[in-house]
Amino acid sequence: MSMLTSVRQNHALEHATIAILSRKVSMGTRMMGRSTWSGFYIYGDLPTELIAEAAREALARLQKGEAELAISPFCGTNLVVTGLLAGVFSFIVMGKENQIRRLPRVIFAGVIAAIVAQPAGRMAQRYVTTSANLANVSITRITKRGRGARTLHKVETAHRWD
Repeated sequence: MSMLTSVRQNHALEHATIAILSRKVSMGTRMMGRSTWSGFYIYGDLPTELIAEAAREALARLQKGEAELAISPFCGTNLVVTGLLAGVFSFIVMGKENQIRRLPRVIFAGVIAAIVAQPAGRMAQRYVTTSANLANVSITRITKRGRGARTLHKVETAHRWD
């Protein structure tokens, strides 16, 4: 279970780091993240010092209770929840009529699912894919690979399991 918790904690730290970075870089700077059990990656042409500063600030703020930093409107969890809900809602309303008659109901169900998915995606992040409780987490190392548009940084973390 600790590996899953590590991924959730690193996912929260990744979101918080990107949120802080996005306030410090120019509009339109492209970046994205991906979390693992041992840390997370930031993809984008950014200075290592800036990522280190943002990651340390993110960790400190999460440890002080700023859990909202762990939730991102740009997270892939939101896309997954939207797709699942749109599929389920559409399946429910399809019925057995001919396809042309079903189309308005399916479109309506998809739109309703997309609306419901926004708060549902945030809830899925809060309770399933992230954990903002980072009291046992520390940043151990930040490394850089690549250059230009192919730059990625790995922010490595350690987790104490007392």
